[in-house]
Amino acid sequence: MSPLNAQTLSLTDAAQTPLPGGTVVGQPSGNFVVTDQDGQADLSLFPDSDTLVIQLLGYQSQRVAYAEARAKNFRLELEMTALALDQVVISASRWAQNVSRVPNRVATIQSEEVLLRNPQTAADLLGSSGEVFIQKSQQGGGSPMIRGFATNRLLIAVDGVRMNTAIFRSGNLQNVISLDPFATEQTELLFGPGSVLYGSDAIGGVMAFYTLTPTLADSQERQSSGSAALRYASANEELTGHFDINIGGQKWAVVSSFSHNRYGDLRMGQHGPDDYLRPFYVERIDGVDRAVSNLDPLLQTPTGYEQTNLMQKVRFRPNAAWDFTYAFHYSATTDYARYDRLVRTRNGVPRSAEWSYGPQVWQMNQLQASHTGQNTVYDEARLSLAHQFFEESRIDRDFGDPVRRTRTEAVDALSANLDFTKRIGGQQRFLYGFEVLFNRVGSEGALRNLDTGEENRGPARYPQADWQSYAAYLTYQLEVSPKLRLQAGGRYNHFLLNADFDTAFFPFPFTTANLNKGALTGSIGAVYRPTPSLGLRANFSTGFRAPNVDDIGKVFDSEPGSVVVPNPNLGAEYAYNAELGFSKVIGEALQVDLTGYYTLLDNALVRRDFALSGQDSILYDGTLSRVQAVQNAAQAWVYGIQAGVEVRWPNGLGLHARFNLQEGEEELEEGGTTPLRHAAPWFGVFRLQYEQEAFRLELNAQYHSAFSYEDLPLTEQDKPYLYAADPNGNPYAPAWYTLDFRALYRVNDTFTLSAGVENLTDQRYRPYSSGLAGAGRNVVLSGRIGF
Repeated sequence: MSPLNAQTLSLTDAAQTPLPGGTVVGQPSGNFVVTDQDGQADLSLFPDSDTLVIQLLGYQSQRVAYAEARAKNFRLELEMTALALDQVVISASRWAQNVSRVPNRVATIQSEEVLLRNPQTAADLLGSSGEVFIQKSQQGGGSPMIRGFATNRLLIAVDGVRMNTAIFRSGNLQNVISLDPFATEQTELLFGPGSVLYGSDAIGGVMAFYTLTPTLADSQERQSSGSAALRYASANEELTGHFDINIGGQKWAVVSSFSHNRYGDLRMGQHGPDDYLRPFYVERIDGVDRAVSNLDPLLQTPTGYEQTNLMQKVRFRPNAAWDFTYAFHYSATTDYARYDRLVRTRNGVPRSAEWSYGPQVWQMNQLQASHTGQNTVYDEARLSLAHQFFEESRIDRDFGDPVRRTRTEAVDALSANLDFTKRIGGQQRFLYGFEVLFNRVGSEGALRNLDTGEENRGPARYPQADWQSYAAYLTYQLEVSPKLRLQAGGRYNHFLLNADFDTAFFPFPFTTANLNKGALTGSIGAVYRPTPSLGLRANFSTGFRAPNVDDIGKVFDSEPGSVVVPNPNLGAEYAYNAELGFSKVIGEALQVDLTGYYTLLDNALVRRDFALSGQDSILYDGTLSRVQAVQNAAQAWVYGIQAGVEVRWPNGLGLHARFNLQEGEEELEEGGTTPLRHAAPWFGVFRLQYEQEAFRLELNAQYHSAFSYEDLPLTEQDKPYLYAADPNGNPYAPAWYTLDFRALYRVNDTFTLSAGVENLTDQRYRPYSSGLAGAGRNVVLSGRIGF
């Protein structure tokens, strides 16, 4: 934070938290300014005769004479209204600003909500918002869907560092579970293209996670704080332990966090389609694969696994101008079964004897330096240097086949981000920066005969490859008046890929592939607030996804009888998005919001039939398979609405509801269209809440509409093992709902108890496109000690 001069206003709430985005209007002069990310504004243009009118959505407006403000050293506080929630966000500009002044739709999930709802994984945390649809192929997973897009068309950022790598695929991803909900301070969801700020992959949205920040002492004495928690859940016999501690001095602070989770096999509910039951599982007995009857068909065997998360941060702030933070993150799972592959059958017997993901490992080292300069180039600058290491593997074996296939991938990801913010006067602001990314992909395969013990090299999933990206971006914000803000931005991204192919197992007509291309994206938007209680937003933005190693170099079986082969001749796909939104506060208790959007995906990277050395079919894993490849060969479009209602009555009673409707289509190779695979059925959440000083109660309903056989994308119609059967025997996704009740009680300043019963009516359900049924009736108990 910059030092105050005699005419710099500092705006905070009662807890002394800076309030960015507050509008300060002088009357009668008509001058106005907007507080910056530190809650400060320059009043040098305001005459002494002015009265200052200060407004910020979610806070009570304040009128104060200039002379009175001077007597208070220009340090003013605003009082929250009942709806003053989740106002400050970072993801929309990479700097703190008030969400009411952002042309995109942004939602937040606070740590207080995590404490009440006790999500087991970061995927469950996202799903609890009611604004992100979560697909699950196995318990160790959770693939988010936002506005009809998923996987490598969504971007994950951790403390501003992109988590997406060069092997993020179009199939379902589970990388988000590497993040620890206990170590997450705030999660932000930026909807729509975010490529101007985040580059490739940010088409449907950005999921930005901000982890625990080392807290400095506010006095001469060293201060310490922390928490410890234990949790149990009955549906999968979960046992979780967590501990974190912060020790802070005036210049130095450290925060440490540790969590360990143990999950057993997940039990589904009693009431629902019998198609989801698990009547068998496979065991290898005396060297022979056997289908064993499951004594409890509600138990999804095998789905259990364990996970460990560590985080360590060290912060050094030598003076008011400089701030340094080093962070270390580590996450590792045990092996976990790909459950949806284990329920498939072929000719009346299980298709797979084994199908598991090996340990999923994620490690990040990050060094961040921030400087407050207030010079001609910037007011604040931030440098982030990071190294991430990812390891994942796939282990599978067909039923009756003694040969186990293992494919292991490792990615080293380096990144450098340099971001600046600069104000010119009280009405103009520039945000600009540079980004450099480098990914090195290593991949290997192995074959092991369980009968003989013989081990041999097998085909790798990917070539050995390097992927690079270089980018510069600029965003301009103009406060046209106290009621109107305009924003425009652009980014140029240059990306390169070099891959070396191994032709020992597949007769590729090439041994190398190279890519050297660029992408230009932009956005323009406006926020108009005709009254303090009404906000209107309009935004047009473009996004892109650069081809990565998974697109260009992967060999895999996408479905029985088909094999996807490398295609080195790819370009970027582009998204064009338009959206309109409004939010309205009615009285002091009710807020409603509505956003409508339309997104066109052009030059889309999709699987299409292909020829390899002139052949349309090749022998793959002993099966003659149709050759396919990823190609720039289609358009897709999606449109929808996002709606919400928030009510906060003075007696502590509250209501919260979110609704999401998305419809999408994709072009087919032979003409016509099919529903877009990642456009989920309409879904949402409804919550009734009651809060007093010592306790919180919540009744929660989550819901999901049906998809008939005709509503399913063609690729999903070919996966009957994921779905229930309709009266004609065709797969379809039934509608479902769950009711949850949760309670949190603060015994004292140190000890907090929480308990809940999820899926009260014990429904048996599967979210759309999922192979794993949701948990049946689930009792969750948790205790937390804070100090």
